[in-house]
Amino acid sequence: MTSYLFLLGAIVLEVAGTLMLPLTQNFSKVIPTVALAVLLTASFYLLTHAVKIIPLSVVYATWSGVGVFLVAIMSYVLYGDVLKWPAILGLFLIVGGVVLVNTFSVPHS
Repeated sequence: MTSYLFLLGAIVLEVAGTLMLPLTQNFSKVIPTVALAVLLTASFYLLTHAVKIIPLSVVYATWSGVGVFLVAIMSYVLYGDVLKWPAILGLFLIVGGVVLVNTFSVPHS
């Protein structure tokens, strides 16, 4: 269970870091660039703890899939990005795939 908390933390940090990308203005703004680097580094650090118990394939599928979904939602909220219905459907299919991967995975001993 602790491994899934590490994974959740890694997802939150990765999403926060990714959302910093537009604010860096091609890495020309120091504070957003440093924040992005710190958030993504911390995310990877938490991932190293998650893979101790959860298989890497499951960790990465969950981290990237849920991350893509949350970045899309937060980009709409924060930056006004608009997605058409096929893209929204695709995001829900990604989440469905992540659920299936997690449902049928076997943790490390």
